Amino acid sequence: MTRRLLICAAALCAGLALVSLALADERGGGTRTTAAAGSPPGAAASTGGTAATSSSGAGAVSGEGAALLAKGRVLFGASCAACHGLDARGVPGRGPNLRGVGALAADFYLQTGRMPLPVSKQQPLRTRPAFPPRQIRALVAYVASFGGPPIPSVHPGRGSLPYGEHLFALDCAGCHTVQGQGGIVTGAIAPSLNVVTQAQVAEAIRVGPYVMPRFSAAELSDGQIDSIARYIRSIQHPENRGGWGIGRIGPIPEGMVAWLLGMVALLIVARLIGERRESDPGSGAGPGPSPGPEPGSGPGLGSGSGSGSGPGLGSPSGGGGHG
Repeated sequence: MTRRLLICAAALCAGLALVSLALADERGGGTRTTAAAGSPPGAAASTGGTAATSSSGAGAVSGEGAALLAKGRVLFGASCAACHGLDARGVPGRGPNLRGVGALAADFYLQTGRMPLPVSKQQPLRTRPAFPPRQIRALVAYVASFGGPPIPSVHPGRGSLPYGEHLFALDCAGCHTVQGQGGIVTGAIAPSLNVVTQAQVAEAIRVGPYVMPRFSAAELSDGQIDSIARYIRSIQHPENRGGWGIGRIGPIPEGMVAWLLGMVALLIVARLIGERRESDPGSGAGPGPSPGPEPGSGPGLGSGSGSGSGPGLGSPSGGGGHG
């Protein structure tokens, strides 16, 4: 029975370790979008020229831009108009007005798979994009034709890593944790930042998706966003100097896993030592014959010989008794 319990505990420990590794792989192996961390300045922000399109109206584009805009209009009518209306003015109770949100918001929600939503009232979470890159560019161009801010240009190389860590701890770590692993807040889930791109960091700061607050340029400047983007890039692929990172889920769970592994190892060692002692023939652990009473250890009733301490009852030799 004890051996079965030890085997079950060891299997549970191994399962927890595998789950931790799987979670770490899932967080680090999500859908990568077009821009990668470490790309040259402007590469993460460019999505086929939509930044230039966002500041101009629909009549200012021509050639390939006009074809892209026309394709975006068709895609919008088929996939987005049910909630946002054919004119992008929104539908009460379903979706907000998109006029004026610009390429910034459209690119963020489409690149991260947060739109379109299956249910209009649920939280938009990051998932695989519903459209291929060219269709995303067309939809972004169409939404941008109604005016609004362009896709931001982020330059992490210009930022400061310590300052970015300070800003992140001040404004972001309360929900996303200082390692960017995400968490749970009141009424929402704060997503992990393991797979976000530099442009998406700036877009989320300016858009404020769901319950996340929106930070204007007066609250966080572009230079400060560069520093935050640089810090987030540093925690996406950190050095696990302590060895096994266990998904970087925090010191308390990591300590619990370490204690659990150590306790199981000690139980197994103790069990093995106990089995060895039980199987050792020279250990002398078995019961032996009980020794008999020593002769002359004390007089009994009716004893034939006294020790001089006094006659026993019924003794054949008297000690001067009356005849």
